[in-house]
Amino acid sequence: MNQQVVKERKHSAEGKEKIWTKDFILICLANFFIFLGFQMTLPTIPLFVEELGGNDQMIGIVVGIFTFSALILRPYAGHALETKGRGFVYLIGLVIFVVSVGLYGYATGIMFLLLLRIIQGVGWGFSTTASGTIATDLIPPRRRGEGMGYYGLSGNIAMAIGPSLGLALVGVLNFKQLFFICAGLGLAAYLLASRIKFKKVDRPSIEAHTSNRKKWDLFEKSALPPSILLFFITVTFGGIATFLPLYTVQKDIPGIQWYFLLYAIALMVSRTFAGQLYDRKGHGAVFVPGTVLIIIAMLLLAWLPNSFILYCAAVLYGLGFGTIQPALQAWSVDKAPIHRKGMANATFFSFFDLGIGCGAILFGQIGQMFGYDSIYLTAAVSVFLSILIYLIMVLKKREK
Repeated sequence: MNQQVVKERKHSAEGKEKIWTKDFILICLANFFIFLGFQMTLPTIPLFVEELGGNDQMIGIVVGIFTFSALILRPYAGHALETKGRGFVYLIGLVIFVVSVGLYGYATGIMFLLLLRIIQGVGWGFSTTASGTIATDLIPPRRRGEGMGYYGLSGNIAMAIGPSLGLALVGVLNFKQLFFICAGLGLAAYLLASRIKFKKVDRPSIEAHTSNRKKWDLFEKSALPPSILLFFITVTFGGIATFLPLYTVQKDIPGIQWYFLLYAIALMVSRTFAGQLYDRKGHGAVFVPGTVLIIIAMLLLAWLPNSFILYCAAVLYGLGFGTIQPALQAWSVDKAPIHRKGMANATFFSFFDLGIGCGAILFGQIGQMFGYDSIYLTAAVSVFLSILIYLIMVLKKREK
């Protein structure tokens, strides 16, 4: 085990083991509100693009460009977390998010919407990288998997409410009003975040570590294995969040709001035990079972004869993704040196964004050419590849 992790855990065992401190509650609440505003836009942005005259390919580009702009900025956010401080990066990111989402309602053409999506991606990249790092700072290292599971619940609860609420509101409000509400939720996150006592940057230590840093230091090497695995899994999320509402309309299957609700509930259930299981037994106990559940969910969506199968897919996908994601994030941070925790989180979320962005753009092309069912067959193949890569990683580690 990494000596730094051992040192952190020893120090934590001698001191406070409490997870639910005031600052941890504040970061969870702030994360809830920013994710709620974000999740409300996920199923409604494709509908907005359709209203502006876009097709499936354009929907994929509008969704994907957001994640690519976040991807590009995350490495710089990781460096800024260690040099400028957690609070600076987090609050700036929240402000950019609020302004960009608030301006969505004024988009009368797809090109202006694309520009706003790029700007929102910058805010999202800064705020989520900072938020995950702040949570990492606040959680005792010996309970990191458990703590990250609880932190992830704040986003999962938003997932339970956001997509359904967004779809419900767009039926009674216009898009401008909907986007103003989403921006207001981001503002609530900013107000909560401004009350957090952020970890101070140890400038002499940081300067010592950054003086020899390479110019193109864009990722944390120790975080790459779990981040690569995450990429192949989050590809599926791009297909679900972007095209599932349109797919169910095409097949005349009701209950898409219930899909997102059941998915998020299953996520929350899995978070209550997955982090602790990772802490006790490692990633081997959670990764393969979680990925198998996701593959089954993708195959059910490719079939999708009725609402019952839709709901079964929601539960299986939620259990699978909720089991894997906190374990992979904890794995990413555990192996990183203490002065590289921010960069480890940046690397992790960069691959998260890359998977969603590639999925949205790729599946836009696939959906246009071969139909929506082909999207989920392709997604199942992507997750299967993650299992093969994981097994290769494990075998190589055993050979050393």
